[in-house]
Amino acid sequence: MADKVDLPRKSYLIEFWVGVFSIIGMLSFSYLCFNIAGIKLSNSNSYSIIAKFSNVAGLKSGAGVEIAGVKIGSVQSITLDDIQAVVRLNIDKNNVIREDDIAQIRTKGIIGDKYVKISPGGAEETLTDGSYLIDTESAIEFEELVGKFVHSMNKDE
Repeated sequence: MADKVDLPRKSYLIEFWVGVFSIIGMLSFSYLCFNIAGIKLSNSNSYSIIAKFSNVAGLKSGAGVEIAGVKIGSVQSITLDDIQAVVRLNIDKNNVIREDDIAQIRTKGIIGDKYVKISPGGAEETLTDGSYLIDTESAIEFEELVGKFVHSMNKDE
């Protein structure tokens, strides 16, 4: 019978540290992706209000909500209810929206990104989670304006 040969005991220390650094790398990459994309896992620091528009051309989920040029929230969702667009806005809790504020869809920059601009009113009553913002102004479509201008020019001739 042959003598048993003792093999050196294999150490998994290197594999352990490679695994730890791989997990740390994946977690760091995930954190970076969520921050760059602006994805929030929790809405505990915001409340939701609803605004109805007749036209939201170009507005997308994730677009900003601003007062006086300062971002105070984002567009959570856009759905269709009968013939109106229903826009759900997530507003940071430390910002107050009054019941007579006006929500307007505006264009930012040369590229034409759409956002929701809130023009402050003077009421004392504030909106709470799930409230409706009554006063809204829909998006102005550039093509529609040009078409009206061209048609008005043809009538003058």
